[in-house]
Amino acid sequence: MGEVVDEFGNMQMGGPEIVAPVDDRAQAILDGFRIDWMNMSDADTGEVLWEDTNWDDLLTERDIHIPASILRCRGVSREFQFSSREQLDGLRLEQRIFLRGNLMEEWYFHFGFVIPNSTNTWQQTIEAAEESKMLPAAALDGNVLIETAFFDDDILVCKMVLRVFYDA
Repeated sequence: MGEVVDEFGNMQMGGPEIVAPVDDRAQAILDGFRIDWMNMSDADTGEVLWEDTNWDDLLTERDIHIPASILRCRGVSREFQFSSREQLDGLRLEQRIFLRGNLMEEWYFHFGFVIPNSTNTWQQTIEAAEESKMLPAAALDGNVLIETAFFDDDILVCKMVLRVFYDA
């Protein structure tokens, strides 16, 4: 979807989208970049609630199934291992969370320098909203899209999209 113009001529951000590399440097980074695995755990107890090792194609929307119990956590720790053939001067992620096409949250994460031909682990903790502001799993199930943009400093490497299902 990308940027759209509203009825007043103002630029507005559209919904989530998959974006492939647009230049040779971004393509080289993506060609040499791999997510080996990702998991999510209760930040308080460390209990792993979800794990996935299938991250072969970052340019295809995919479904992930997460236990609904994750919505009861006060904080969620997300950890992933990635490998990179290329040197990255400033690896960072920008994530936009959409519910039924409406932007609900934006998150920004900065990793920094990545050594060429290296494997790295990156962990972030995401604080939950107050319990009174949380939506039930039934309202979220299949209606949440997470758009993740991967950057090396200001170079957009790609954007990927995940559709989230909350399993009982």
